[in-house]
Amino acid sequence: MAGDCWLILGASSSIARAFARAVAERGDRVLLAGRDQDDLARTAADLGIRYGVECEILEFDALAFDRHADFAALVEARAFGSLNVFLAFGTMVDQSQIDRSPSLARLVLDTNLGGAISILSHLAPVMEAQGKGRIVVIGSVAGDRGRRANHVYGAAKAGLHAYCQGLRARLFRSGVTLTTIKPGFVDTSMTWGLPGLFLVASPAACARACLRHADRGAGVRYVPAFWWGIMTTIRLIPEPLFKRLSI
Repeated sequence: MAGDCWLILGASSSIARAFARAVAERGDRVLLAGRDQDDLARTAADLGIRYGVECEILEFDALAFDRHADFAALVEARAFGSLNVFLAFGTMVDQSQIDRSPSLARLVLDTNLGGAISILSHLAPVMEAQGKGRIVVIGSVAGDRGRRANHVYGAAKAGLHAYCQGLRARLFRSGVTLTTIKPGFVDTSMTWGLPGLFLVASPAACARACLRHADRGAGVRYVPAFWWGIMTTIRLIPEPLFKRLSI
């Protein structure tokens, strides 16, 4: 089977579902991967009926590091055509909870950073062997500067950004692109109920931007784009002043 195939990791998230619809709408084959198989089955059925595309579900757990090699082998066998990857899984625990129970920091780091590094490290050779393809990784503006409000989550995302930067340089030599998306506030279950939200984007708008940037082979992009200016300003605040701010 020719054409594009998208592996969507963490396919139960709002952004991932919207991205699956965006690629299915243009006829791409979809592999939905995640833990909630019932939810993925419903999404797969919807895509098949709505767009008439082939959609398969796979079981994937970001924290099951010992099963990532077998998962990558399964993907290679099932991804007919050109494999592309959309990585959207992650978890955000409130910093106050981590402060009370420091063991929660490991969950945040293992999921957002360790899990992503593990599965991408197993998928990278598959992408290099085919000599083409696109990887999209959902990061966060939280990784641009350590903030009192979410410094453990920010540390995980900062590490992910650095890893993607190095992997992007490695994959460039084989014709594979890696796009890091740094969303601002998006209307998802992860941000629901958080105080101080403003200019919140929809998952559909975020997904369309992700696909547009991936198609162009972009490196790092903020979504919505105005977050580049916001985060540039935040990064330039001197440390003596920054640590006194309630952000």
